[in-house]
This record gives sequence, C-alpha cells and structure tokens, in this order.
Amino acid sequence: MDQKTLAHALLTTAGDAILAVDAEGKITFWNPGAERIFGFSVDEALGQQLAIIIPEALRARHEQGFRHTMATGETRYGAGDLLAVPALTRDGRRISIEFSIVVLRDAAGAPQGVAAILRDVTLRFEETRALRKKIAELGKKLQGSTE
Repeated sequence: MDQKTLAHALLTTAGDAILAVDAEGKITFWNPGAERIFGFSVDEALGQQLAIIIPEALRARHEQGFRHTMATGETRYGAGDLLAVPALTRDGRRISIEFSIVVLRDAAGAPQGVAAILRDVTLRFEETRALRKKIAELGKKLQGSTE
C-alpha cells in the first residue's frame, strides 16, 4: 500500500476525531470520527471557528494560546504530549477528550495552522471520578473507625 492510500484511509476511517484549523482558527479538515464524537457534519464544521467545540469558560485561554502559537510557531505542549480537556458536542453536552496536536507549517517553517487527533474519554473520566469518590468515602470511614 502506498503512503497516499494509507494516509487517506487513516484520515477518513479512523474512529478518533482528526481535525485541522488554519492560522485564523477556522476548521479546514473534519473527519468522520469528528462527526461521530462532536455531532457536527463536515459541512457544518468546515469554515467554523474551533470554538464550536470549546466550552465558553475555556475559549479565551484557548484563543490566547492559539494566537501565541500562530505568532511564534511554538506551543507549550511538546511533541507527543497527550492533553485532557472538556469539550462540547453539537447538542451542548460536555464531554472529556484527550488529544495531541501538531503545528502545521509552510515550506519556510512559518506556522499555518494546527492539526489534532482527539479521543472521547468521557466514560473513563466518569469511572475514574466515581472510583476516587468511593476511595475518599472509604478513607473517611476508616479514619472514623480508628478514632
């Protein structure tokens, strides 16, 4: 299989969301995984600001970091770092996602946008939170029984 065929298959059939935005933060690529996770069709997402999936309270911080990355070509996230943040779906549900990003550059190395691979980890996040709550409750019970 040649690299072009492989790249096309990965981009169009991956279960994870794969998206790209230009230097203005407008969505330029939105794969079927992004449709499934976020609920926006390709037609609805392309050309929109990435803010459509960013919770309101986090938008200013995201915008500041994005502008810095586009101005400097530097991101505070290293290659391969896995980031975890809340996101929004088309119907307004808040989900938990993990993602990695890469700065897209032109031939001269100037930043032209960002691409990301995102995964919905809401179920795992909720299970972990429930387990932490149970552990805290058990800890309190144990502490109370030893006093």
